[in-house]
Amino acid sequence: MDSQEQETWVKRAQKGDKDAFIHLVQTLEMPLYNVAKSILKKDEDCANAMQESVLRAYKGLTSLEHTRYFKTWLFRILINECNIILRKRARTVAMAEPPASIGGAAEADHIDLRDSIDHLDETSRTIVILHYYQDLPLQQIADILEMSGSAVKTRLHRARKILYQSLADPVERKLYL
Repeated sequence: MDSQEQETWVKRAQKGDKDAFIHLVQTLEMPLYNVAKSILKKDEDCANAMQESVLRAYKGLTSLEHTRYFKTWLFRILINECNIILRKRARTVAMAEPPASIGGAAEADHIDLRDSIDHLDETSRTIVILHYYQDLPLQQIADILEMSGSAVKTRLHRARKILYQSLADPVERKLYL
């Protein structure tokens, strides 16, 4: 769906067309799920975050002034919901899960990368996920996170440096040769 078509659907939804809103959400369902999954990891939490995000978006749709930013606005709501769930999860004491078995060097590298990304601060982690896993351009990430483009570039550069160091340090990382 191009941006002009999306704006038309958003305007219809703002006028009370529930089917138009459903259509908009359905077109973004997989990208929204992928972002939620990359932040939260658990399917139940992803479902909760998406459900709450869609509800908030539906309730606040009339307050959206610039219809061309619907996608950015909806992603911002989702990220906020994911962060709320992460904060709630951090406050509760969870039972430790047994470690998953590692299937090989490639899988271990992927697990190491995901673990390193998970240890980044919240904003840097979100930028990395949106840029590399969701292929969003830096300016759109800046809009979603309500930051300047240069701040996003700086955070991404620092995050890459941290990830490189954590993955290249043989003390912190097991090398699978």
